[in-house]
Amino acid sequence: MGTLIDQGIKGYNNYGTYLRQKYQGQRVFKVIVDGGFTCPNRDGSKGYGGCTYCNVDSFTPELSRTMPTIREQLLAGMERARAQYRADKFIVYFQPNTNTYAPAHYLKMMYDEALSIQTEDIVGLSVGTRPDCIDAEKIALLESYTDRFDVDLEMGMESIYDDTLSQINRGCTHGELVSALQLVRNSKLDVCVHTIFGFPWETREQMLAYAHEINRFPQIRFVKFHHLHIVEGSIMGVKYKREPFQLFSLEAYTDFLCELIPMIRPDITIQRLFGISDWDLLIAPNWGLNKSAIQTYMDKEIERRGVVQGSAYTGSV
Repeated sequence: MGTLIDQGIKGYNNYGTYLRQKYQGQRVFKVIVDGGFTCPNRDGSKGYGGCTYCNVDSFTPELSRTMPTIREQLLAGMERARAQYRADKFIVYFQPNTNTYAPAHYLKMMYDEALSIQTEDIVGLSVGTRPDCIDAEKIALLESYTDRFDVDLEMGMESIYDDTLSQINRGCTHGELVSALQLVRNSKLDVCVHTIFGFPWETREQMLAYAHEINRFPQIRFVKFHHLHIVEGSIMGVKYKREPFQLFSLEAYTDFLCELIPMIRPDITIQRLFGISDWDLLIAPNWGLNKSAIQTYMDKEIERRGVVQGSAYTGSV
């Protein structure tokens, strides 16, 4: 008979199922584009060095890092997705660094170029950014594409605690995320927030409280959960090598997710349960498994425990 996972049923709203249902069974893949942006906590506007956990190359595919133009990146990414995954349609994903950190007219030029390449095969635009680099003009620009594409605005929440945001040199506060969320309260944009779990000074109870903060904003439709991983080329990587600190094991992080997921509002779609870095850049934690094996382990454990998203959600915050 097989498990529920074998039947494509999971105890949480997963992104793969969402995409299949939304696009009538077509295989839809994100193609990452590096637009050459920087961040305000890198270029001196708000600081230098970037977030202490960050090495941009650790989450940017080599293809994007080596292709000089948006067109070449997209065409190569689409070809690869078709060949390896039999992709039918694509979401253009501006991911590395802060992809609204420029004047609106410059952003329009870049987005227009990306969406003009094999437009018949593109169904969406996804833009990763920081909450302090969002304003009404940029929201209006992104909304101008919603009559032709699904547009996903992804903002880094990272932590809900200003002390943590300060320690990781984030350069913005949680209040700025709240302000950005207010700007998109009645927007046509699909809003996603990105979180990181496992900062060593945050307790389990503090991390679980992220759920309540996410739940109180109805405009949040998607979330991405990442565990903290330490990568080469990051400030935190240097500190970890000097004095290692405790990080999530695969088992401990999965246990945490099994407590967190029931607290998440049942209408939210979870785009990711964990993050992953290139092996040559990863310092810790090394779980010894590839992305697919990690996903399978988590899904099986979630099913074994009978975890159901929203089962502990009371509708109050």
